[in-house]
Amino acid sequence: MKQTAKELWFVTGSQHLYGPGPLAQVAQNSQRIAEELDAAQAIPARVVFKPVLTTADEILRLCREANNTDNCVGLVLWMHTFSPAKMWIAGLTALTRPFLHLHTQFHRDLPYATIDMDFMNLNQAAHGDREFGFITARLRLARKVVVGHWQDADTLNEIGTWARAALGWHESQTLKVARFGDNMRNVAVTEGDKVEAQKVFGYTVSGYGIGDLTDRMAQFTDAEVTRLTQEYRDTYTLAQEHDRADSLAVAARIELGLRAFLTEGGFGAFTDTFEDLHGMGQLPGIATQRLMASGFGFGGEGDWKTAALVRIMKVMAEGLPGGTSFMEDYTYHFGSETWQARVLGSHMLEICPTIAADKPSLEVHPLGIGGKADPVRLVFTSPAGPAVVASIVDMGNRFRMIVNDIDVVVPDQPFPKLPVARTVWEAKPSLKIAAAAWIYAGGAHHTGFSQALTMEYMEDFAEIAGIELVRIDENTRLEQLRRELLWSDAAYRIGR
Repeated sequence: MKQTAKELWFVTGSQHLYGPGPLAQVAQNSQRIAEELDAAQAIPARVVFKPVLTTADEILRLCREANNTDNCVGLVLWMHTFSPAKMWIAGLTALTRPFLHLHTQFHRDLPYATIDMDFMNLNQAAHGDREFGFITARLRLARKVVVGHWQDADTLNEIGTWARAALGWHESQTLKVARFGDNMRNVAVTEGDKVEAQKVFGYTVSGYGIGDLTDRMAQFTDAEVTRLTQEYRDTYTLAQEHDRADSLAVAARIELGLRAFLTEGGFGAFTDTFEDLHGMGQLPGIATQRLMASGFGFGGEGDWKTAALVRIMKVMAEGLPGGTSFMEDYTYHFGSETWQARVLGSHMLEICPTIAADKPSLEVHPLGIGGKADPVRLVFTSPAGPAVVASIVDMGNRFRMIVNDIDVVVPDQPFPKLPVARTVWEAKPSLKIAAAAWIYAGGAHHTGFSQALTMEYMEDFAEIAGIELVRIDENTRLEQLRRELLWSDAAYRIGR
């Protein structure tokens, strides 16, 4: 699925040494590649051909143009022939858009019978891209390097993965997070430096009193509330004992107010807290779930970092199969002779129905926390399949992203008394190692969960953002990970 309002610029480097004839061929070849990349379904944005760059002034002008073009999310750079890398210093130094270095060549195979020096001079990507690679390494620039023929599926998929990370980064630059209430109780990991976050990620976090929300809720008519409660009945499975008109009406008014407040304020994510709900009849359950299903990010208990991360992950995952949600590692099954060790992921109310295996059930149950009336929520279980959970934490001198590869499984038994949405997974390489690694790295209990994204998407985003990434996967070994954490701490202290 193409996000056609967003563009990747395809940029080719060369020089005037080759003369007008070869340069015309370079442009023709580059335009052909750009057109095929643009047509590739794996790449989620438009790919726009830009004229071949042959001088330092042209390079600088194009990089400045990219910086000032709102719908440009990144550049794909390729050296078709040989582009002396000193020409790129000023432009790359000025460039604020992320870029991918595509190491390819126009031809796939060696033309053994016809190859001559004219062909060799024209097709020097093996030479030119290494020259370009030196200057990007010398300048310590964040970038993704993709090697392969431009028509190969693996190459297209790698470009598409990076492009989704670039779309997430583009969203992060203007993302606004609304925070209803402050941090909940004395929780540490959900705190952090919002000024530094804006400097690093671009997004802003603004606080609002719960009265701002309840005032907006009060502006909706009873008829509007009734229409939304009917939508609930038409959309979800609803048993008679849960069809409580008063509870559904309160929940619908909360959703109407929240959606209007966020939309009118241009917010893409939000948080709330059980401690600050004065004037609300119940905790926001179904409202938060449906807003996440519409693309909003959410973080519980004031967790603005996770709210922003969930929104960014949803933008990255747009059009891919599988859902993305706010999540929490809630409780464990430590294993037995018949069951492997597993995590039960859930939250009090707020799990996104995009990760539901079947039609969610709308239910009303007591919550036992928050001191409000029984809240309305959607109850479901996630389908089996690979997924990731990701957390961003503030380490004081930098932000760290921790990502764990997991496998969601079908529960071995039902949960007849668990009145919330849930996901059961096996962490890689095992719960014993993954949980210890997560704790050593300082990962939060709240995460962004996705069955649409993989580790590679998260790595690409971390690279673009310039933040530390801790990877927990099937190859993780605790002794090695602990050494890497020490080395990382030392590197960031030296760098600072």
